[in-house]
Amino acid sequence: MNLYEAMNLRKSTRRYCWEPLSEDTLKRIGAFYEEVESLFPGIRTEIGITDNLDRKHMPKGLFAVKAPYYLTVYSERKDRYAVNAGYICEQMSLYMHTLGLGSCFLGSAKLPKKKRVHDDLTFVIMMAFGKPEGILSRRSADAKRLPLQKLCTYRDEPGRMIRELLEAARLAPSAFNTQPWRFVAADGNIHIFSKKNDIDQFRMLDEFSFGTMFSHIMIAADELWLDVDLIRLENISQKDFKKSQYVLSAVVREE
Repeated sequence: MNLYEAMNLRKSTRRYCWEPLSEDTLKRIGAFYEEVESLFPGIRTEIGITDNLDRKHMPKGLFAVKAPYYLTVYSERKDRYAVNAGYICEQMSLYMHTLGLGSCFLGSAKLPKKKRVHDDLTFVIMMAFGKPEGILSRRSADAKRLPLQKLCTYRDEPGRMIRELLEAARLAPSAFNTQPWRFVAADGNIHIFSKKNDIDQFRMLDEFSFGTMFSHIMIAADELWLDVDLIRLENISQKDFKKSQYVLSAVVREE
């Protein structure tokens, strides 16, 4: 199973078996992080893995999930650092799925004050993971997501490849399943917008969610052998929108 196949099967796992993972599995997770591509390579990140088999390291916060392991993500606080973290974390989650492991993002989890900074990097998010109690996967048709008709405006009839990129984006997980993105498909490209949010904490979670969605687009593009650039187009970024704001465009490069 590759990341694209996992993308169509992954679901958030909130119940786990309290079984240890092999040292090899933990090393493979660490090695994958070292190889994973960032959306913005200029932002330094680090991860940590906490063994919670003794149940002494439960995170605090609303909707905290009890799990045998936690992955903690730290980042430099640069522009769009949360987007970058989401881009990395979704790939980590999908990779765990290929190993038969469940995972769940804990957007409201809080760390003790002394652990909120690591090597001058700021805590971003935690992810619970481990062997799932119950079924690991779900069919993509069973994902609780809005249909593309409500997420996307079509300026022209998109081709099969663009539809597959949009479907991959639609399946991306988001904080509280808010799906804060909207799409405009035009001229063989996808223009991506965000619903405006003035609350700082929710804005950070929205940015993290956008990172997960961008990772889905790029994973699908790789599967389809498409060259896609995620860039801001000046002719769109200069426009003013009442209820949304322009984020990026997925521009398909022609051969």
